[in-house]
Amino acid sequence: MAARPVFVSYSQSDREPAFGIVERLEACGIECWIAPRDVAPAADWAAEIVEAIAAARVMVLVFSSSTNDSPQVRREVERAVHRRVAVLPFRIEEVLPSKSLEYFLSSQHWLDAFPPPLEPHYRRLSEYLRTFLSAPAPAPAAATVTGTFAAPPAGTATGATGTVPALIDAAQLKRFETELAGYIGPLARHLVKRAAASAAGPESLIVMLGTEIESEAERSRFTHACRQFLRTGR
Repeated sequence: MAARPVFVSYSQSDREPAFGIVERLEACGIECWIAPRDVAPAADWAAEIVEAIAAARVMVLVFSSSTNDSPQVRREVERAVHRRVAVLPFRIEEVLPSKSLEYFLSSQHWLDAFPPPLEPHYRRLSEYLRTFLSAPAPAPAAATVTGTFAAPPAGTATGATGTVPALIDAAQLKRFETELAGYIGPLARHLVKRAAASAAGPESLIVMLGTEIESEAERSRFTHACRQFLRTGR
């Protein structure tokens, strides 16, 4: 999937203004990613969204009252913030974000796109993004995890090259996915699959997946539940 600098997030009721944004930006030479247009046939929808957000420089969030009621939009905003992708709310109604979105948007710059017509607001958005995207992209920050890690679980062997955990079995993968989904939703399936491909073992995978959870308290609960499953099988 080719990287595109702008990811457009919207609730279904705001489809028309969302695609209006894409049409206007692409007419100005600014490439956009928007679902379902850019989801490849037969592709994993969640995987495509995760990759598109990670590849973007900025997320344009079409914001309205319906945005507050969309779990999918909230998950997309969470992913963007977690990946340090700039979020630009394009507010088409005079409404404030819900509590669940306010945490992620309170410090963001907003563009108000009311009253209609939308065309002058599209033009202002295009000008803003041209300036934003012309600046050098910031260097990616290294992912960090805080807290105390437990010792590797039983069943590992050590040698000259360090700790070599036992293989990750299907039951562990399923349990880790279920636990992670409780915090980030259906994106968990793709993230577990991707992380498992490079994880050295169950403990390594738990640590990697924990970095996908923004809240330290929730991350701690996730890692504790996963490690308990490794020890007890339940």
